[in-house]
Amino acid sequence: MDLLRVCIVGAGNLSSRKIYPLIGTAGAQLVGVCDIDKTKAEKNASLWGGKCYTDMEYMLDTEKPDAVIICISAQMHAKLAALAMRKGVPVYTEKPPAESASSALELAKISKETGVLCTTAFKKRYNIVYSRAKDWLSKFNEEDFYSISINYASKQYENNSLKRSFLFDFAIHVIDLIQYLFGDASKVFAFSKGPDAFAVSILFKNGSVGTLNLNDGRSFSIPTEEVEITVKGGNFMSIHNSSVYKIAEKERAIEWREPPIFTSSGDSGHETGHLSEIIDFFSAVRDKRTTRSNVYESYKSMVLYEAINESANSEKIINVKYENI
Repeated sequence: MDLLRVCIVGAGNLSSRKIYPLIGTAGAQLVGVCDIDKTKAEKNASLWGGKCYTDMEYMLDTEKPDAVIICISAQMHAKLAALAMRKGVPVYTEKPPAESASSALELAKISKETGVLCTTAFKKRYNIVYSRAKDWLSKFNEEDFYSISINYASKQYENNSLKRSFLFDFAIHVIDLIQYLFGDASKVFAFSKGPDAFAVSILFKNGSVGTLNLNDGRSFSIPTEEVEITVKGGNFMSIHNSSVYKIAEKERAIEWREPPIFTSSGDSGHETGHLSEIIDFFSAVRDKRTTRSNVYESYKSMVLYEAINESANSEKIINVKYENI
């Protein structure tokens, strides 16, 4: 099988640690590296291959890649992803997909109009444990879902810009995850302590309920990520730090997983989901199909994010509405 020819936009710290080293393993060849800081682009090109560029459009016109990965600030995701799709190049962007739900929706419309894939790097959808949770939940009828709770925390954020916002940059992972596991939301109510702590209640369209306990008063190096899922009939699943889980069915323990070390803040690629989502993106490009984190799905996560913000600011219940494309 021929390797996909892939370009990457952005040569910052995160992409250099989590994206560039995985391209070959995922089955592609890096042919172009673009960053407005030419020194960074040259460094990553020398380490991982490909030619160096400072302009994405010129890079795409020159290299004519099979796909492009965009790893820069969310404020630029929508502009550059739209440009790539208009050129017929499938796109993978870092999360969030855009700076607003409306911008993400526009990307989804362009993807549908052009028939070109646009996917978002919501790694928890590809994490081993949450993939197992999704598979396990598929055994049950959605009307039997009872509740899901997620406790998720990080180190202190500056919260002085969108890029450095705890809810937008960090909590968005589990805002996306809760809908991936339990489906679309219907209503949201949230209390907050400024931009640093949120207590969120969610009513899902299938009638189940959920809670999010989110704060940035803890640590990046010591994970806080606890998930509890309950389904009618004594069926439940407990997940600890996206690594350990226990499943019970009809009030009896049936399955558990406890790896020798926690990997939620480490990186095996599949444990965290970083490698799995890139492999799926490349496979989707080859097979001309969509992904579990396509831009329309991430648009819906942005809708929920904005509903949480709106409720926290207004102290009102917010009806969650998604636009079809």
